[in-house]
Amino acid sequence: MDTRIHERYADDPTARIATQALRNCVHCGFCNATCPTYQELGDELDGPRGRIYLIKQVLEQGEADAATGRHLDRCLTCLNCMTTCPSGVNYAHLVEFGREAVERDIPRGWRERLLRAALKRALPAGWPFRLALGAGRLARPLLRGELRAKVPAALPAPPRPGRPAGGPVLQGGAVPFEHGRVLLLAGCVHDAIDARINAAFQRLMAARGIEVVQVSAARCCGAVEHHLSDTERTHARLRANLDAWAPALDRGVDAVVSTASGCGAMLRDYAHLLEGDDEYQERARELTALVRDPAELFDADTVTALGIEVADEDRRIAWHAPCTLQHGQGLAGRVEPLLRAAGCEVLPVAEGHLCCGSAGTYSITQPAMARQLRDRKLANLEAAAPARIVSANIGCLSHLQSGTERGVEHWLSLLDRHRREG
Repeated sequence: MDTRIHERYADDPTARIATQALRNCVHCGFCNATCPTYQELGDELDGPRGRIYLIKQVLEQGEADAATGRHLDRCLTCLNCMTTCPSGVNYAHLVEFGREAVERDIPRGWRERLLRAALKRALPAGWPFRLALGAGRLARPLLRGELRAKVPAALPAPPRPGRPAGGPVLQGGAVPFEHGRVLLLAGCVHDAIDARINAAFQRLMAARGIEVVQVSAARCCGAVEHHLSDTERTHARLRANLDAWAPALDRGVDAVVSTASGCGAMLRDYAHLLEGDDEYQERARELTALVRDPAELFDADTVTALGIEVADEDRRIAWHAPCTLQHGQGLAGRVEPLLRAAGCEVLPVAEGHLCCGSAGTYSITQPAMARQLRDRKLANLEAAAPARIVSANIGCLSHLQSGTERGVEHWLSLLDRHRREG
């Protein structure tokens, strides 16, 4: 797709990257076939091809308009289109440029500004979210309908993670454990919503003789600010995280891990986001090279060696692959063999490639579309009456649970619950 870039963007590195992505697009429309919002709305401008045309207009005219903002806001950034695209168009880079232009050029109403500012401050900081969630849980018995469903029920405290057992490390997965140590990004909301997940990962790794290191000064990956197109705040978060992790990385780790696939996808993007930063770009590349999803640290033999065998009442599983796992990180099909090795029957699920509607802050900024997509996803997940729904991202877990009484659980928590001690 030929593009004549406006002089306003002549020296803008993000615009140059977007222009290169546009040149690869042959406007075939294959991407629309797997776009959740296009499937729901049937509007060309609410599919990737239409949004690409809008972004092309911005590049050529030098300014975004309200229509561009409206249709880009509706985009989930699920990246299903990138998996589908036969031409290798990097839609993520395109929409990143488009959203930055929208934030610069289109003034938002006061309600939107207030909501987005609150999200950028409350979620990454952690404690405001924990405080609000605690208050919501106290009031939950008095709430009704969708509001009640949005407040996750309090969960029992998980057992202590424990220390790595002495002796040789139990190898397995795609990472050779030379240091016997991994760096875990705890996440800004994970432990407030479900502390069992990080604890389960730590126990499973301890059982393999692997140390899990955490750095309390760097809990948020920066995805919240990035989703909301606050480039300055995003870059500041990334630099601060790299500084905080430097001592642990210098000591030597075999992998940098998050139990949320959304955070993992963000960590893999550090090198791109800090490209051109003379002080931090090399450190960002080194970090990105170490990022692994927990699924990459296990294989079927590891699951068997850990003595994991899921009990009969939990064996029928409906698996939801988060977009950030299958599209963002390209790890489709990595978790299912681990579940099968643990004795699970992984049931077939229609439209497994589609987003559940959580999409980071999307379920808050676009609640109506998020509910539509959640209900469509749950209808497919529950069609075969599974014992449980299993996924790999804290946002997906919470969002799906808000629409069903059936248990929704992280795959790490499931495996940890059914591991034989000793």
